[in-house]
Amino acid sequence: MAFYEFEGKKPVVDESSYVHPEATIIGDVTIGEGCYIGPGARIRGDWGAVVIGPGSNVQENCVIHVLPGETAILGPRSHIGHNTVLHTPRLGEHVLVGMGAVVMDFATIGDGCCVGAGAVITAKTDIPPGKLVLGAPAKAVADIKEGMRKSLEEATGYYLALPPRCHQSLRQVSPEDCRAVKSS
Repeated sequence: MAFYEFEGKKPVVDESSYVHPEATIIGDVTIGEGCYIGPGARIRGDWGAVVIGPGSNVQENCVIHVLPGETAILGPRSHIGHNTVLHTPRLGEHVLVGMGAVVMDFATIGDGCCVGAGAVITAKTDIPPGKLVLGAPAKAVADIKEGMRKSLEEATGYYLALPPRCHQSLRQVSPEDCRAVKSS
């Protein structure tokens, strides 16, 4: 794993969380219990702090960074999709940010929101709780209905179950171990 101290600040990661060996965690980063940090994730607490709440997941190739002296906050059970960029956001509890979305400086996203794939939330945008957010620039387009809320809970549940599974069974193998044997 690539953990780096920066100017005397070291990442703090709960032992129940799983950070993939190909993720990079720099400086003032706190990762709560039961989190999953995927391969290629880059979390930079060099200019400021990053706080990731318990039960959160930051999937492959995400970038989280902050403005100097500021703090990026991901509330409990944050669900951050592949290739997302978060720059000094404030996320409430159980916010899903879809694949490839961008959330800019000081944007606040309320509890239980779903940000659609590819959305761009501009700086200082305030999204109230329980909203579906789409577009570029992104806007709240609907309330989260019960069916969608259940789907979001299910998706988050898959990631909540992933850290212990990774601790127990994820192992690097050699290319030779992956070769198929030809049958005669």
